[in-house]
Amino acid sequence: MTSQDTVSLAVVDDDPMVRAALGMMLGGASGITVVAEAGDGEEALTVVPRSGADVVLMDIRMPVRDGLSATEALLAAHPELKIIVLTTFDTDDMVLRALRIGAAGFLLKDTPPARLVEAIRTVASGQPMLSPSVTAQLIAAVTRDEQAAGADERVRTARAALAGLTERERDVADGVARGQSNAEIAAELFMGVPTVKTHVGRLFTKLGVENRVQVAILVHDAQG
Repeated sequence: MTSQDTVSLAVVDDDPMVRAALGMMLGGASGITVVAEAGDGEEALTVVPRSGADVVLMDIRMPVRDGLSATEALLAAHPELKIIVLTTFDTDDMVLRALRIGAAGFLLKDTPPARLVEAIRTVASGQPMLSPSVTAQLIAAVTRDEQAAGADERVRTARAALAGLTERERDVADGVARGQSNAEIAAELFMGVPTVKTHVGRLFTKLGVENRVQVAILVHDAQG
């Protein structure tokens, strides 16, 4: 990042009005600076690296070069980039392809502004961010892929892992599994956001996972 507290952002979308709206909305957020815009995936391959952006908001459906292809090419050349795929729809194949090629997030365009800002800051810090509906899609796809391979063992393993959590940590884990943000979990559990962040960090350590999606999958598996 450009400084400890500032995230440099590039916006890639073929609709000039969308770019302008995102630029105005996110450029006014504390700690975020919009440093570049591009109108298609091909242009992004030139503009984004030159901009020094930390995070890229990448539309999927664009002329010349689509967002997923551009994401793959950018990350191959610049693996340190954090790219959030932003789209008007979500399907299993799109979600899984985006995550397989290294996207740090997959959000719908109707994501509320505050949550979008949080997502940008979250991926800039090295953690993935998915919308609740996308989290559900991902869990469902992973579950389908693994149904034939030791379902009972997965349930036992997940339940054993979660058994080591405190009641409060389990409450936070349930919120993560529902795709809630730290702020939403804090409001629901009457906790401070810093406290929720601390609990999430402990979840990663206790459960032996690296991100929120893996927490969500464990909680889902434990439900059998």
